[in-house]
Amino acid sequence: MARGRSSGRGQAAVEAVTEQVDGGTARLVPDRDRSRAWTLLIDDAPQSHVDLDDPSRLSFEYQRRFGHVVDLAAPPGKPLRAVHLGGGALTLARYVAATRPRSTQQVVERDGALVQLVRRELPLDPRARIRVRTADAREGLAKVPDGWADLVVADVFGGARTPAHLTSTEFLDGVRRALAPGGIYTANLADGPPLTHLRGQIATAAARFAELALIADPAVLRGKRFGNAVLVASDAPLPLAELTRRAASDPHSGRVLHGRELTDFTGGAAPVTDVEAVASPAPPADAFR
Repeated sequence: MARGRSSGRGQAAVEAVTEQVDGGTARLVPDRDRSRAWTLLIDDAPQSHVDLDDPSRLSFEYQRRFGHVVDLAAPPGKPLRAVHLGGGALTLARYVAATRPRSTQQVVERDGALVQLVRRELPLDPRARIRVRTADAREGLAKVPDGWADLVVADVFGGARTPAHLTSTEFLDGVRRALAPGGIYTANLADGPPLTHLRGQIATAAARFAELALIADPAVLRGKRFGNAVLVASDAPLPLAELTRRAASDPHSGRVLHGRELTDFTGGAAPVTDVEAVASPAPPADAFR
């Protein structure tokens, strides 16, 4: 493990942490404006931001969109049973614990060395009911009891790409099995022009869920740049009006597609099965500059 010094405004010098994990080189970089906030990068790609003093603060755009889904998944303050596929710095699990006390959560993260780093440097609130399991996301999902989860969140990247086996209808069959009736599935999808991967993922979700919505930066939806889109899916009606309002009022305004507009966006793409599944595209070299 290596540490390099980084000074913040109005606080003593704080050390960055660099450590090799299973997925590459992990760096925890201190936030210059918040004394106990950190950004996690893997091979220089930003993965998560955590504020230990305020876990309800979501700094990254796509994580705020996940936060909107969490906020609307049940009445305010009601505990959730949540499964997180992909842990990172456990940002969203911390958010659920902070905003919905007594929630019960399972996090499945394949990178055991990363889990150890995060637990050591960014410890969880001991009152949070968060269980972290080191396993492949699909294998970990298979161990969730039938109908247990109110919410399943997929945010899995290896080398900045979503693994192929987490992009198929068979994977979503496992998600549906774990979800309670009316439960919500949400996923972080990354793509750029010509948006082939994103369109295929919408078609795949449409083959397994009755209700869909997609939240993204308009420039990403127009194929102008590489970026993240958050998919929301359920067999129950989604809170579309409030999702739309929250996305539009975000510091980085987003657009919500649903219904005919989302079907048209998909452009006739076919659902993806295990046989033809491929990893999501690699981001361009300048994506994180």
